[in-house]
Amino acid sequence: MTSANARFVIGIDVGGTFTDLFFLDRTTGTVTTGKLPSTVADQSIGLVDGINRELDDFSDIATIVHGTTVGTNALLERKGTRTGLITTAGFEDVLEMRRRDRPHTWGLRGGYEPVIPRDLRIGVGGRVLANGSVETPLDEAAVSDAARRLLDAGCEGLCISFINSYANPEQERRAAELVREFWPNDHITVELVREFWPNDHITVAADILPEIREFERLSTATLNAYLQPRMAHYLNQLAARTHDRGGDSDILIVQSNGGVMSIDAASAQPVRTALSGPAAGVIAASHIGQSAGFENVITCDMGGTSFDVSVIADGKTALAAQTSIDFGMVVRTPMIEITTIGAGGGSIAWIDGAGLLQIGPQSAGSDPGPVCYGLGNDQPTVTDANLLLGRINADRPIGGKLDRLDVEAARAAIKTVIAEPLGIDVMDAAEAVIQVANARMAGAIRIVSIERGHDPAKFAAMPFGGGGALHIGALIREVGLNTGLVPRYPGVTSALGCVIADMRHDTVRTVNMPLASVDEAQLGSWIDDLYAASSARIASGSETFDNLEEAIEADMLYAGQTHTVQVRLGGRADLTRTRLAAAFAGAYRTQIGAPLEGIPVRLVNLRLAVIARRDKLDLSVMAPVDGCSTAAARTGTRQIYADAQWQTAGIYDRLALGVGERVTGPALLEQADTTIFVDPGLVGEVDAFGNLRIERAD
Repeated sequence: MTSANARFVIGIDVGGTFTDLFFLDRTTGTVTTGKLPSTVADQSIGLVDGINRELDDFSDIATIVHGTTVGTNALLERKGTRTGLITTAGFEDVLEMRRRDRPHTWGLRGGYEPVIPRDLRIGVGGRVLANGSVETPLDEAAVSDAARRLLDAGCEGLCISFINSYANPEQERRAAELVREFWPNDHITVELVREFWPNDHITVAADILPEIREFERLSTATLNAYLQPRMAHYLNQLAARTHDRGGDSDILIVQSNGGVMSIDAASAQPVRTALSGPAAGVIAASHIGQSAGFENVITCDMGGTSFDVSVIADGKTALAAQTSIDFGMVVRTPMIEITTIGAGGGSIAWIDGAGLLQIGPQSAGSDPGPVCYGLGNDQPTVTDANLLLGRINADRPIGGKLDRLDVEAARAAIKTVIAEPLGIDVMDAAEAVIQVANARMAGAIRIVSIERGHDPAKFAAMPFGGGGALHIGALIREVGLNTGLVPRYPGVTSALGCVIADMRHDTVRTVNMPLASVDEAQLGSWIDDLYAASSARIASGSETFDNLEEAIEADMLYAGQTHTVQVRLGGRADLTRTRLAAAFAGAYRTQIGAPLEGIPVRLVNLRLAVIARRDKLDLSVMAPVDGCSTAAARTGTRQIYADAQWQTAGIYDRLALGVGERVTGPALLEQADTTIFVDPGLVGEVDAFGNLRIERAD
């Protein structure tokens, strides 16, 4: 157990390009940050090395909170472990049937291969009906035989998912008991793997998603099984590496819903980490925005590979019930609603067959990285264009990977790939790259704002990630946003989100009956059961909490409809038929349109989130203490190319600026984790929390 006197809480976000670290010293209240290149092969190496740059004594770490892309990358790259499926006979092909969708809506061809191949999906006898009654007993001999066949086929993970298990999970759980009798670690022959493999890697679908809809439940459960051995191995590697350095800290993992969970919970349910890193950034943005007086915020997370956008309205993050990680890989578990496009700093600029300039989705990533890194890539990127335009200091690359960026190499690549095919000047070509990237980012913002009924003029845009602050001015102009709010340390905002995220666990129960038939007393009993399961999961970690909060939602629809509406309930007092009906009507009006008259309402699912609040960082500690004047923070000037002409931009030490100081564009504010570009016609002002507010000049 970590010493109560341990000083540091460390938030760590590992992305595809950089590993970001945020250190909070609980004794002094001070913060420090770090950034270094990610070690893609094993994220724990870069993570531990990053901590070691700041701390020699790992015993002084109280808690490590980690946002990880291990699960995300394993799904996108199809690099999970060999996994088998035992399911109800006749339902072996549900993963391929999906919802009768296809990769290309208008294409004549397009295939899909599930993460579990057909020969590793075995059906067995036994059948539970939708009402929970057993029609056919489980064929236990067939279960044992199937498990042995899958072991012999080299499977390291196993998913057990039977039809209608949401209504009665007993056959699934009995099958798991049978399998556990002979599914030991001895079947894993690699010694190193065996050493870090504490779990038996058997996923029971009803434990992951006890919810109606067969494909969604099966998809989520199989993806969990597919990830489980790899995630468990990684997390145990991480724990071992910190322990080897003298650490005994708690390790918490960020979930896709913006909460955190224990390392054991993450090992058992890794599918809940599919959007771990982006979620942490949204949590941080919400806290920063509310502290600065902004209840409405659009987050703009620009990393090396992607541009992630999310909306915080009235201080609340938007949660989605499910998402798809690439085509066909559906994950149904609560997660922060994030729209992602391939427009990061490493996104490659290219000319398509019609002679049009395109950005992404291909990315140079961190290895080899943009052309200016000099590591072998010859295709120009957004970063190369920003460098050539003078918006990035070639002598101060972020991340500590390089001493200097190669401007001439960037120029040559943009000239060859973009300028010459388009017949334009190389500087105009570089600006065109940025304009197209900005247009794609603006389009993503419009999707989450205007198309969902939000007025951008009422929102502040918060750019973070390594590159977001270079584009904030253009986004203000193109979308009509009220303000740009650049955090004190935008390059490590997701790492800050790790530090302040709450413990959270979500559970669901399928009801699937007409609202008029619902027993109100039974609703309360079901919520009690969900609360007990969620609070037990939270209690599995080493942190203790005196008060747990709960958030109740329902999935409801009109009889005959197939798609449900998410209905937020105020609390247990709303668990009456009258209040449920009123809440559904209000949610339906907001999300769909006018409520329907004379059609019965069905209650499909009850959802409960149990939240344990962790201490929030007082962001006033981020404000500059001995800040200087704008004139004193000015370090020089640089010629930049903007609006099709060369202009002189002032260069400033961003972290040296005092509260209330103003910088008029064009200007570049430099710091270790990012560069901020204040466009011509805009002005930036430092607020009481060290944020830079960027608005139109008077």
